[in-house]
Amino acid sequence: MKKLYKIIGFLALINVATFSSCENKLIEKPFTVFTPEYFKTPSGFQSGIVALYSGLRFLYGPEGAVTLGTVGTDEWTYADQPRTGAGGTQDIVTMGNYTLDLGNGQILTPWNRSYFNINLANGLVEFAAQVPMSESEKNIGLAEIRFLRALYYLNLVQHFGAVPLDLGSGELKFNQVAFQDMNRLPLAEVLTKNYQAIIDDLTFATKNLPDRRPANAFRLSKAAAFALLAKAYIHRAYSSAKQATDFENAFTAATEVINNQARYGTTLLPNFADVHRPRNDYNLEIIFSVERIPGNNNANEVGNPTGIGGGKGVDAANDFNPDYTAVRAPLVNSATQPCATRNLLYGRPIRRFCPTPWLYNVAFADKENDSRFDGSFRMVWLATQDGGGFRANIDTGFVLAKTNRIADSLNALTSPTGGRLKPYRVIAPREFYLIGGSFAQNIYPGLSKYEDPDKLTPNDTGGRPFPVIKLSEVYLLAAEAAVQLGRTNEAANFINVLKRRAAFRPGLTNAQVEARYNAIRVSPAQMNLDYILDERTRELCGESNRWPDLAIRGKLLERVKAFNPDGAANIKDFHVLRPIPRSQLDALTVPNASIYQNPGY
Repeated sequence: MKKLYKIIGFLALINVATFSSCENKLIEKPFTVFTPEYFKTPSGFQSGIVALYSGLRFLYGPEGAVTLGTVGTDEWTYADQPRTGAGGTQDIVTMGNYTLDLGNGQILTPWNRSYFNINLANGLVEFAAQVPMSESEKNIGLAEIRFLRALYYLNLVQHFGAVPLDLGSGELKFNQVAFQDMNRLPLAEVLTKNYQAIIDDLTFATKNLPDRRPANAFRLSKAAAFALLAKAYIHRAYSSAKQATDFENAFTAATEVINNQARYGTTLLPNFADVHRPRNDYNLEIIFSVERIPGNNNANEVGNPTGIGGGKGVDAANDFNPDYTAVRAPLVNSATQPCATRNLLYGRPIRRFCPTPWLYNVAFADKENDSRFDGSFRMVWLATQDGGGFRANIDTGFVLAKTNRIADSLNALTSPTGGRLKPYRVIAPREFYLIGGSFAQNIYPGLSKYEDPDKLTPNDTGGRPFPVIKLSEVYLLAAEAAVQLGRTNEAANFINVLKRRAAFRPGLTNAQVEARYNAIRVSPAQMNLDYILDERTRELCGESNRWPDLAIRGKLLERVKAFNPDGAANIKDFHVLRPIPRSQLDALTVPNASIYQNPGY
């Protein structure tokens, strides 16, 4: 974005799309010439809304967006193949170890991809009065527009702090001319306005969106609006713009959804592992996802399906993968690599992100009674090719054991003839990359939430919808608000709903489930912010929200220093905000553009 908020060419270049009610997908209908008058027509108004949905694809799933929300936290660090950006800088490394500078390519993702859509939303709100539609239909459209504008702004604020509401023509006004200043000061005043605009938009959405989303599409609903409103209130409550009623309002918004699940068409699935299971993307627990169509790169607006970064594909389908292809069979000097051939489900072993020791050893310490580790990570790979005694897609290729003791026991088992009983390798945690302190193998638990067996090739980016709001997070938001209000009994009750679900595994008896639940249930005395953050990890691990979760709540420095060996040495107080990109400041024509930079950079 050479000039901030430059909209020249906007009307000519936008690819407008419309939803197909029967196929639930985005169908592009390019036009060569636009004027603002087009958006005053019913078709133009609706096409503008769909363009706002489509723009979210840059913010949920691509590598830059996932890096921003994931790396350099207590949960995730960089693995051995981090992305190298412009000038040879390893952008993911510098994000993860807090040596980042103003030109880091990963911070450009939300900055460059949000303002265009915010300005479009501003225009659609202004033009709505002139669109010849029924008031009820128009209000639903306005509710979608204002929800999406709020979401774009909330993403910006959680990373950069105060950001401009005035893009050159007034606050929340449509701008059609190049503007080379930045209405960002004074920071405290602008931040207060940011949060109020977000909350006002979401409040409107709670009153005008449909109660529930369609069964097989991710159009917005009241449930999504109440859930994001709860999050916005909680975020504001930790900021300098806080108001005394923020936690109470967050609790009210979250419990509106929890207490009226039948009305809003949402429920927790009985089995945690099913929430992110491939081909189950439209389950009732997922309230809102950024829509994509598995296996359809054109519809997903993916120009280079095998490329990484910069597009609209779900790079997360590959970014969390270890190097499963390099693992050899257990014979001494074996040449057999049973998973050497990449397949669709396991994807490209790109090795961008790796779990921290804390994530594996502490957050998921109980991998038996709590099913959420197994429901989030891959620990077993089937052979992907024939040879060396292995049959593709039938025989186990290798296993990651959950403990060193289990690995040693399995590897010591012998057959009646004295040979090795298990023909496949069992890898102990002490051999995992980083987790055990060893760099012998680039292998570690792979996050399975984004696995996509419907990709066209193993190297393709993923094409599944990317979850943004789930009912499980609404329970977590309600519990957090209750903690901050001193209502720890209610907080424990909300958390224990998730704990009870986490105790379930298919095939267990009711008595076994109850025993496991009793082993992990919590008491009111355990309820505090740190426990809520731990529970957010177990429920939402790898879902691109951990960095803002910690930064917004004032826990980033504490937890990175304690739990992330790569980031601990360099993280400073000012890292709770991202830097304004250098390219943005260079494009301004004001005498001292550095006054708009965040402190410390």
